[in-house]
Amino acid sequence: MLQTAVKPHDTRDIPNWRLGHHCGVAGIRAPQAMDVQRPLFYMLFAQQHRGQEACGVAWGDETGLRSDRRLGMVAGAADDWLSGSVSAKAGIGHVRYATQGGGGLANAQPLAVSCSQGRIALAHNGNLSNGAELRARLVADGSIFQTTSDSEIILHRIARSKMRDKESVLREALAGVEGAYSLCLIWDGAMVAVRDPMGFRPLHLAEEGGVSYVASETCALRALGPMDWREIAPGECVIVDDDGTRSFFLDPRPRRARCIFEPIYFARPDSWVFGRSVHASRRALGAALAAADTITPDVVVPVPDSGTLAAMGYAEVSGRPFAFGLTRNHYAGRSFILPTKGERELAVRMKLHAVEDVVAGKSVVIVDDSLVRGTTSGIIVRLLREAGAREVHLRLSSPELKWPCYYGIDIPTRDELISNRLDADGIAAHIGADSVRFLTVDGMRQALGAESGEFCSACFDGNYPCPVRHAGDAP
Repeated sequence: MLQTAVKPHDTRDIPNWRLGHHCGVAGIRAPQAMDVQRPLFYMLFAQQHRGQEACGVAWGDETGLRSDRRLGMVAGAADDWLSGSVSAKAGIGHVRYATQGGGGLANAQPLAVSCSQGRIALAHNGNLSNGAELRARLVADGSIFQTTSDSEIILHRIARSKMRDKESVLREALAGVEGAYSLCLIWDGAMVAVRDPMGFRPLHLAEEGGVSYVASETCALRALGPMDWREIAPGECVIVDDDGTRSFFLDPRPRRARCIFEPIYFARPDSWVFGRSVHASRRALGAALAAADTITPDVVVPVPDSGTLAAMGYAEVSGRPFAFGLTRNHYAGRSFILPTKGERELAVRMKLHAVEDVVAGKSVVIVDDSLVRGTTSGIIVRLLREAGAREVHLRLSSPELKWPCYYGIDIPTRDELISNRLDADGIAAHIGADSVRFLTVDGMRQALGAESGEFCSACFDGNYPCPVRHAGDAP
């Protein structure tokens, strides 16, 4: 028995001023049937920042599998998922931002199938860098795809395996799969969590009261109350079923490649990712930025909310006062199409407001985490000057963004990235700032206490940790 419910939601095509998020996964496995939708709702709600396009849950045991997927935010599913009408041993959930394969309800997750290996539902965070090549091979061999998401490739490879036990099937199915995948699956009543051998995406495991939980971020686990957790290691596969919890490891890779944008921007500040406090990491990045700077501003102002913690670190090291010289209208939202430059600028002005009392007559350093196209930064500079700022200096707590990502971040094309067209002084002139400075790649790594090769920073330096293959490429 496999049943899938898909529900539409009122959503519109909207512009994204910032980098597109990854996705987020959640899982739960209990020794006895329980209401799994309720904890999944709260875990997904806590990870809403990782994807706002679609959400879904799947649940089941040895006798059946069901799923409920819909477009829009997790809150829109509250009436159904908090109703207490579901009882099962295992459940998984997903929040999605479309980075590979496009959007739409067909690509919402979890993906649920019944195949030769059993009843399986899968939630995936990440992108397969050789997904096009793998899909082309499967299609040539007769596979029929129902989605354009690269996540479905993994299900096809599982279904085609001739092995019978889960460990052997996973080893065979994931051999040759390259790129980023943190997975949470229901498989005939068992919960399975898998992290790719390079460790691109975070994944965590906790147990409380005999119930096992999996989540992309620790904030999702803490949403259910205090519990001890551990990071699922790169390459580790964890299986939780009636026999308990066990794990094994996929073949290792020569290096790690944790996504550097998790601590810089994507993860929630109260989470721990890659064994580090996100809050502490962002303050350390801002501190490193200040230590390398040569100016003495009157006030340090964050771009809310993305630059707040880095600005606190900058202010602490520079010895200059920290103040909220920009306020954010949390009700502005992203709810309509903005086709013209004038309308896009008006939308930013609706969302961010300069505080004249903080910035008037002063030399202002504004701190943000990254610079993509430069459009919003130019408007922010104008807002501060209109409020009377004497000088406006932009500081970024990450290096220049110059390369696309093939592992799960929706980065614009190289032509759209302002740092590919202009150096720091050119950017300052373009956006009307007195100066623009970035954190260096070495400074970023040192601030995070990172070992050589620990992080993937390909979006900054073009050093891709595993090859990007396309359909027709030689293996």
